[in-house]
Amino acid sequence: MRAMILAAGRGERMMPLTKNTPKPLIKVGNQTLIEYSINVLKKAGIIDIVINIAYLGEQIKTYLGDGTKFGINISYSDESQNTLETAGGIIKALPLLGNEPFIVINSDVICDYDLSQLALPINSLAHLVLINNPAHNSKGDFSIANNQQITLLDCNNFTFSGIGIYHPDLFKSHLDTQQKLALYPLLKEAMDNNQLTGEHYQGIWHDVGTPERLEIVNSENN
Repeated sequence: MRAMILAAGRGERMMPLTKNTPKPLIKVGNQTLIEYSINVLKKAGIIDIVINIAYLGEQIKTYLGDGTKFGINISYSDESQNTLETAGGIIKALPLLGNEPFIVINSDVICDYDLSQLALPINSLAHLVLINNPAHNSKGDFSIANNQQITLLDCNNFTFSGIGIYHPDLFKSHLDTQQKLALYPLLKEAMDNNQLTGEHYQGIWHDVGTPERLEIVNSENN
């Protein structure tokens, strides 16, 4: 299985720390955020990884190289000329990801979910890992029905963790686009067709999206 790490964002909420450093290279403890993502994937046996880059992306390429020093294989999808948001970035990277389901994770998420257990159910185009609503997203994103189907019919009890597995067919109706495209409309379409599933995870999860949250995570790791 292949995976993609989303690392093209400007990290504006993390300013001023990201003025001269891309957010994926911000350190938590003694390792960078993107190293944490790489190690989680490698632990799950996933060594073929695509990383999309844009803002200060050359720093990421210089730091990681082709992945040899981490025991993995890295391919880069360069969005420096036109950042494409999540779905647009995934679509641009599809030729590198292949024709089988693949995992996508946010580079600013720290989570101890075992990615080797992440699988796409039959007839599902996307399967999301959901967590309890954090303070910064108290209204939540989704609910889950008994059959793992994700819905919006109930109160939104859970937040999307930034970890999911996707079938390339989720994006097939948008393959011609080279414009910015958010992920939610594609997930909503899949949900309306009963092709969006999810699971509730209650382990360690942090969205390291602001200096304040970074400080909290670092204090917990000391």
